[in-house]
Amino acid sequence: MATLSAFSSPPWPNPNPNPNPNPNPNFVDSFSDHSFPLESDSDSPMPQDPIEPPHPQETNPNPNPTPIPGIQNPFTTTPDSPPSPQPNLLHLSFNQDHGCFAAGTDHGFRIFNCDPFREIFRRDFISSSTDSAAEESGGGISAVEMLFRCNILALVGGGPHPQYPPNKVMIWDDHQSRCIGELSFRSNVRSVRLRRDRIVVVLEQKVYVYNFADLKLLHQIETIANPKGLCAVSQQTSSLVLVCPGLQKGQVRVEHYASKRTKFIMAHDSRIACFALTPDGHLLATASSKGTLVRVYNTIDGTLLQEVRRGADRAEIYSLAFSSTAQWLAVSSDKGTVHVFSLKVNSASAGNDKPRSASDPNLAVTQSSSSLSFIRGVLPKYFNSEWSVAQFRLPEGSHYIVAFGHQKNTVVILGMDGSFYRCQFDTVTGGEMTQLEYHNFLKPEEAF
Repeated sequence: MATLSAFSSPPWPNPNPNPNPNPNPNFVDSFSDHSFPLESDSDSPMPQDPIEPPHPQETNPNPNPTPIPGIQNPFTTTPDSPPSPQPNLLHLSFNQDHGCFAAGTDHGFRIFNCDPFREIFRRDFISSSTDSAAEESGGGISAVEMLFRCNILALVGGGPHPQYPPNKVMIWDDHQSRCIGELSFRSNVRSVRLRRDRIVVVLEQKVYVYNFADLKLLHQIETIANPKGLCAVSQQTSSLVLVCPGLQKGQVRVEHYASKRTKFIMAHDSRIACFALTPDGHLLATASSKGTLVRVYNTIDGTLLQEVRRGADRAEIYSLAFSSTAQWLAVSSDKGTVHVFSLKVNSASAGNDKPRSASDPNLAVTQSSSSLSFIRGVLPKYFNSEWSVAQFRLPEGSHYIVAFGHQKNTVVILGMDGSFYRCQFDTVTGGEMTQLEYHNFLKPEEAF
C-alpha cells in the first residue's frame, strides 16, 4: 500500500524569503493555472489518461492520494545557515538539463549550480552538535531528485540514520521549506525520476508511474531485481518514453506511452549495469556488468546503432551521458577514467536509422578504431573496436558520475569524495582533456 499524506505547518523556517523570478516561466504557468482540491474524490485505480498504456489494470498502491499544490518559482538564494561539519555523501545526481546537481548527505541535502559553480541551497536536518543524541535523530538523505530548477524535489531517507523511512518518497516544497506529502511503499525505494507531468518511483522489482498533478497511478511495471534503481525517462513534453530493466538478465524494457507500445531489447548477455536516454527518448545507451562495451540503440525499433569499447578489462560503469545533440557520449567507471565517444547517429535521425556521414562538419574527430581493422573478421572483434576520442584521468577509489556541460565541448564530473571537475575536450585532436576547474563542494563556504 502506498499513500500520500499532506502535512501541516512547516517545522523549519523558510530559507528563501525572497526568491528570484523563475528563469523558466512557461513551466511555472503550466502548473500555477491549476487549482487542486484538497482531497481526491476518485476511487478509480487507473485514471482515464490519454497516454495510459494498453496494459491490464492493477491494484493501485495509492488509492486516496492528496494532490500536490502548484509548483512555483525556483530556489535561487545561497543559504544563510552557519557552517556545519563536513558531511558524508550518500547520493549525487544531475538535474534533467545537467545545469544543476543535488547531493544527499547524512545531514540533509544540498543543491549546486554547475555553471558557474556555486552552492544554491542546503538543508541540514541535524544540528552541528556532535552529541550522540543529535546523530541518532536522523538527517540522512539517500536520494534527491530535482525537477529542473523548480521548488519541488523528491527525497528518500537513507544512511545509518535516515531522515525519513527508506520506504517513503517525500515531496519537498522548498518555498515552504517542508515536506508537503509522502508516498509510502511496502519495500525500500531505490530511486525516483521526475518529469513535469509524471513521478516515477522505482522499487527492487517494481516501477510505479504517477500523474504529477493528482498523483493517480497510471502504470506499474514488474522488473528483474533492480537494486540500483535503474530507470530513465525522456523529458520532451510531447511524448513520454520510460526505460527500465526487463524480466530477463541483460534485457531492457522501453515504454512508448504516446504510441502505447512496449519494446524489449536484449542489450547484453550479462546483467544491465547502467543506461542513459536522450531527452527526446530516441536513443538509449547501455552497459553491462562486464563494463567493456557500451551499446547505443534506437528505442523505437530496438536496432543496435553503434557499439563502442571502454576498455579490455572488466569495469563497473557508474554513469553514461549523452550530449544535448547526441553527438557525444560520456562514460565513467571504477577505473578512474572518463571517456568521451563520438556517435555516428544523432537523436533526430534515430527514427530513420540514418548514420551520420563521415563528411559531417560537426563530426571533426573520426572514430578511434584499431589500425588492424583492415583484417576485419580474421582477428577477434576487439581489434575492430571503436575507442574513445577523449579521456580524463581521475584519482582512483571514488565513485564518479559525468554529464556534458553547458559550455561547448565540456564535461562536468562529480565524485562521491566531494570533487567537482569541469574539463574540455578537443574535437579535432582528441586525447587527454584539459581541466578547467576543480572544487570540493563538501568543504565549508570558502570553496564558494
